[in-house]
Amino acid sequence: MLRFVVSPDGMIIPDLAGKLPGRGIWLSAKRDVLETAVTRNVFAKAARRSVQLPDDLVLILVEALKRRVADSLGLARRAGQAICGFVKCREWIAAGKAGLVVQGAGGSPDELRRLLSGARELPVATLSSEMLATAFGREHAVYAVLAPGALALRLMAEHERFLGLTEGSVPGPRAVRSGREQAGI
Repeated sequence: MLRFVVSPDGMIIPDLAGKLPGRGIWLSAKRDVLETAVTRNVFAKAARRSVQLPDDLVLILVEALKRRVADSLGLARRAGQAICGFVKCREWIAAGKAGLVVQGAGGSPDELRRLLSGARELPVATLSSEMLATAFGREHAVYAVLAPGALALRLMAEHERFLGLTEGSVPGPRAVRSGREQAGI
C-alpha cells in the first residue's frame, strides 16, 4: 500500500514511511491503480478538496522506493545483518542464519538454485546489480543474504511495493521475474 497526504498548499505528497501528519489517502502499490486514481481524480475526492498532483508522480514514487530499498539494504549491512558474496551467503544459508536472499538482476537461475539448495523456502528479492553493489560498497555484487528480523521484513515489503509500481520489472541489464519464480521454486 502507498500512503499520500495533502500538504497545506493542496499538493499531494507521497508518504512512503507512513509518518507524515494528516489524513492519509491509501492506494494499492500497483502502477495501474495509481494511473487510474490520477485519471479519475480520486485524490481530490478522497481529500474532499481540490488538490494538485505532480506531473511525474509515478516516476517520483519509483525513485523514492528504489532509494528506500537501497537504504534498507545498506542499513542491514551496517547493522551486521547482511552479507554478500556467494560463499558467505551459502555459509549463512547452511547455518540457518538467513531470512531473505537478495539476487542481482543479472544472476543465473541455476546458480540461485545451487545457493538455495536445502533452503528453498527462503524468500528471494531481485534487485538491480548496481543497487546491490552500491549498498555493499563493491564494484560488482550478485548475491546478498539478510538475517531474519525486522530489516529483512522491511526490505521485502519495500521490494514488493517497488515491483508493484514497476510492473514486476527490475531496472538493470534485463528484466527478471520475481526471485522465487526465477529459481524455479
